[in-house]
Amino acid sequence: MSNMIKQEEMETLRELIKEVDTAMLTTVTEEGLVSRPMKTQEVEFDGDLWFFTKKETNKYEEILHDQDVNVAYAGKSYVSVRGRAEIVEDLDKKKELWSKMYEEIMQTSYDDPNVVLIKVKAEAAEYWETGNFTKKIAFLYKRMTGQSSRSTDVNETVELNN
Repeated sequence: MSNMIKQEEMETLRELIKEVDTAMLTTVTEEGLVSRPMKTQEVEFDGDLWFFTKKETNKYEEILHDQDVNVAYAGKSYVSVRGRAEIVEDLDKKKELWSKMYEEIMQTSYDDPNVVLIKVKAEAAEYWETGNFTKKIAFLYKRMTGQSSRSTDVNETVELNN
């Protein structure tokens, strides 16, 4: 079985995510898990998710402390993406992803040194479509993390309600 995610599965996730305006980003804190809404990036999903934030936020500190995150999308379908987050301060990437909307939301510009990107490297995803099925998709773990697979390279469909 190939470790690579099937192209049609990536396309499906891309389509499902594209329809949802707001994602819920869950990070790990000393007290437990915390979720907050994040604006979905208008960029083609290729296994990485991108979000803007500022350095003085809790999520910035939480990601520096623990990179394990989950990103959930709820629209016509539901998508849950588990991955590893990193803070990216690349000015060119910020400029590429920036829009007027962010200027209004964040009350600043992309070249503000306080503005950073959160890059989430997806490790696995599940999506629920109409009916009782959830589709689990394992991403190529080695590509995402530089580590060997932790038995995540399986694709399976499971019934939730019998």
